[in-house]
Amino acid sequence: MKQIVNPLVAAAFVASAPAHAQDWSYSAALYLYAAETETSIGDRSATLSFSDALENLDATFMGTFTAENGQWGVSLDYMMTDIGFNTATPGPSYSGLNTSIKTRILTGYLSYRIHETETVSTDLLAGARWYDTNTTMTLQAGTLPTNSRTTSDDWTDPVIGLRSRFSLNDKWSGTVVADVGGWEDRETWQVLLTADYAFSNKWVGRFGFRHISVSNDSGTNSYSFKQSGPIAGMTYRF
Repeated sequence: MKQIVNPLVAAAFVASAPAHAQDWSYSAALYLYAAETETSIGDRSATLSFSDALENLDATFMGTFTAENGQWGVSLDYMMTDIGFNTATPGPSYSGLNTSIKTRILTGYLSYRIHETETVSTDLLAGARWYDTNTTMTLQAGTLPTNSRTTSDDWTDPVIGLRSRFSLNDKWSGTVVADVGGWEDRETWQVLLTADYAFSNKWVGRFGFRHISVSNDSGTNSYSFKQSGPIAGMTYRF
């Protein structure tokens, strides 16, 4: 049964943080995730490379927001993509597979610093990942008639993880984020590795690699979504 979830639920983390506004530091970023996408509904699956995704992309938005105060922090990451594409199928039974993937992923963390030196800091992360999809996979008619499968659902999974930051010099630093979560027949996890370059005190460029995976086996058809590939963006600190 479809769950009704407020997609802004992760924003509630802000209310639990200390109320010393003058001590908070903030950053906001826009980024491009050049990912290969794999999705499946039951025994039906499709894979789309990033270059093909650019040709078939209808809409996208990707951004993050982070606020930190001493050992405590909150962060939100939002990704939205709308892609439609066709792939070939073997044999004469069907003339092709048409896939439409509309996804929204919102991840929210409350962070607490558990280790810090001059060059390395590590935060414990706890939060949730909200996933919303409207995915249709249609086998086009060949010797057999057209056959479609659709998953339209949203759900929220708790996640826990770690984030480490490494300072290399005045300009270069690195970030590693890993989390895992799920509930009953669902699971999700991600890994993010970036190299960060400070153009100034306010502007930081980031590039690296990200993998994110979401699966849900609770319905009549199992569903999975995976993305892997390079990531690049620009962060503004204020």
